[in-house]
Amino acid sequence: DTEKHCPLCGTVVFHPEITRDAGTVMYPAGKTPAAPIKPIWPLIIFSAAFLLPIFIVLLCDLQLNGELTWAGYVVGALITSYVILVLPLWFRNPNPVIFVPVGFATTALYVLYINFATGGNWYLPFALPVTAGRCAIVTTAVALIRYVKRGKLYIFGGAFIATGGLTLLTEFLINHTFGFSRFIGWSLYPLT
Repeated sequence: DTEKHCPLCGTVVFHPEITRDAGTVMYPAGKTPAAPIKPIWPLIIFSAAFLLPIFIVLLCDLQLNGELTWAGYVVGALITSYVILVLPLWFRNPNPVIFVPVGFATTALYVLYINFATGGNWYLPFALPVTAGRCAIVTTAVALIRYVKRGKLYIFGGAFIATGGLTLLTEFLINHTFGFSRFIGWSLYPLT
């Protein structure tokens, strides 16, 4: 209460209960608080850390096999990791309600590539519904946590219950797609 200026930066002390003269400015000239600026060098280094292995893997696969055989798996995993971990850092205020579905969409595309690369036919009947279900649960939970001020315990509880319900769907799709069994078994434990 006795300080007139900040001893470190010289900013005029503001306290809402202390009355000020009409001509007193809250911040001295040239000392207005600025939004923190994210340094761009770490992002460039992270991006290079993802690009360098991509080029090395592509060159190694071409050198060893004369064509691209296994490099797509590594490149797809690196791109998916980059989109999930580094891409949101490029934005000043990344909105998780946008980046969570983007991460799931990237994962779904990577799994689609694996399906085509292995000659499988399990993407549409199994992988896409499971990925879409998990995306819906996580995106809904993130949106509710971000925009609803109260009831976090209900949101987490609902997300856990929905995840338990999704395990039933996952087991059903495994049994239906791959022909393992006609009965629901292990998924009742996570649901419970």
